[in-house]
Amino acid sequence: MSRHPSYGRGGRGVKKRNVLKRFERIDVLRRIGRWKDGESKRVTGLPKTPTDR
Repeated sequence: MSRHPSYGRGGRGVKKRNVLKRFERIDVLRRIGRWKDGESKRVTGLPKTPTDR
């Protein structure tokens, strides 16, 4: 049985996500100098980050 064409092809490129996970946001904040280790353990209230990583 064949797959419907609307499913696309597996592994033909990865779509870029537009939402970062918490650890990814912290990594971005570290790179731009807005996060220090041990600064905050809160889950909410992180500053916004630039969209391009």
